[in-house]
Amino acid sequence: MASSDVVELILKDHRTMEDLFRRMRSTEADRAGALREFADLLIAHGEAEEVEVYPALKRYKPIDNEEIEHGSEEHAEGEKALLGLLEVEEVGGEDWDEKLENLVEAVNHHFDEEERTILNAARQNLTDERRDELGEAFLRERAARLAVGCGDIANVRRIVRRQEKE
Repeated sequence: MASSDVVELILKDHRTMEDLFRRMRSTEADRAGALREFADLLIAHGEAEEVEVYPALKRYKPIDNEEIEHGSEEHAEGEKALLGLLEVEEVGGEDWDEKLENLVEAVNHHFDEEERTILNAARQNLTDERRDELGEAFLRERAARLAVGCGDIANVRRIVRRQEKE
């Protein structure tokens, strides 16, 4: 049976996105397809964390709320970098590599910090049952976002504009 532990689910998404980065870098892969898949997953994953996981984690004293707030800020940076890549007109063209590396850097930085701080704290301070409950809520929210194609350029633009106003 697949795990519903929220920490394991988030880590699995991180590894999937790293694989998609490799495909987006490969001249022999369907780079545009990898970008579409990545965009949907990044947006669905981040929104599910923001809606279901981060608010729940803020209630646990041993988990640093500043780290959670910083995680939200890093989501915004990753989404802005994603928009930059989605706006590149030619996959593999002149701007592609630069915008892709900006995205890789922003997202990998977030993965590293989130895994070392927020996820380790969640693993140490939440019961298995609570991690499973959060995992199920994360999966429901993520699936709802994926079902509506949340990574399309128009939606990513809306998200980035909303963040710029905040």
